[in-house]
Order: sequence, then structure tokens, then C-alpha cells
Amino acid sequence: LGRRLGSHNEEMGLAQIQELCIVFMKECPSGALHLHELRRIFGVPSSSAEESLYIETVFHSFDTNRDNALDFLEYVAALHLLLRGNLEDRLKWSFKMYDKDGNGRLDRQEVQRIIRVRSSCHTWSLLMTPSDICDRIFDLVDQNQDGQISLSEFMEGAQQDEWVMNMLKLDVNVTGWVLQNCGRLP
Repeated sequence: LGRRLGSHNEEMGLAQIQELCIVFMKECPSGALHLHELRRIFGVPSSSAEESLYIETVFHSFDTNRDNALDFLEYVAALHLLLRGNLEDRLKWSFKMYDKDGNGRLDRQEVQRIIRVRSSCHTWSLLMTPSDICDRIFDLVDQNQDGQISLSEFMEGAQQDEWVMNMLKLDVNVTGWVLQNCGRLP
């Protein structure tokens, strides 16, 4: 998953985004992309609970009307954010991914949940446990030490410390997947 859903490191051209829109229309003639189709597109095996949970979280973060399907506009908005969005917008999306209960604040359980999923595909997990990583994030980011991270603390912490940025920024490497798989798509 780390290779499929990793870092945002290449700029996508508009032609490639248009190609992905054509793929959507071919793959989803109903106009809706469902979770099982997204799992298939990203090659997420059903046997991997961590990867399945992560892709499900990604899916629901873009399903803005909560109908359990990504329509074409939600799909295009997701592509634009993930492939061409600026750092601030991607950090806000990352915060939303962490904020499972949607209350606008991150508690330790929410941060640990994503760290656990990410640690299954990163080498840094060999050096620190998810609990250690979570503790360090809270030490560096929770400015008022209330045991929760607000959006502003999240944004400031990520932009002030490279390690925190690497731990908090959840980019889905669609670019790498597209470059690798575009020639194989129907």
C-alpha cells in the first residue's frame, strides 16, 4: 500500500486528469464509483484489513453527499485535490481523514488509528511504535496541551516541523498509480 498510497511527489498534467475522467466514464457507466470498485482500481486486497480501512476512509472523505458512491463531480474534486491541490488544502483533507467523529478536533485514538494503518507500509514503523509516534505528535503539536489537536494546531505543527509533516500529511499517491497503470486501463 505504501507504494500505491504513498507520497505526493509528481505533478499531474491536465491531459492525465482528463484521461482519468475518461476512465471513470468507461469504468462507471452508471456515473457512480462504489467502494469495491475503488478497492479494485487501487489493487487493495480484501485480505488486508489495514489497507481496506484506509481506502474506505479515503473513499468516505470524498463522498460529500454520503450516498456511498462517488459521483463524477466528487471524483473530479478528489482528483484535483490529490493530484494538483496545494499543501494547505491537502493538510486540511488529511485532518478530515484523521477526524473520524467529525468534531473538528483530533484525539489520541483518531491519530493512532491512522498511524497504525500507515505503519504497516512504512519503514519508520520499525523505529517507533504507533503509540510512540502519537505521543511525539501530541508533544510537538498540541500547543495548549488539552489532549486534542485542533485544525489550526495541526496545520501549524505540520508546517513547522518536517517530521510532523511527514507523519500527518496523508497523500494518496494516485499520480504514481496512474503513471504505472494508465497504459493498462481499458
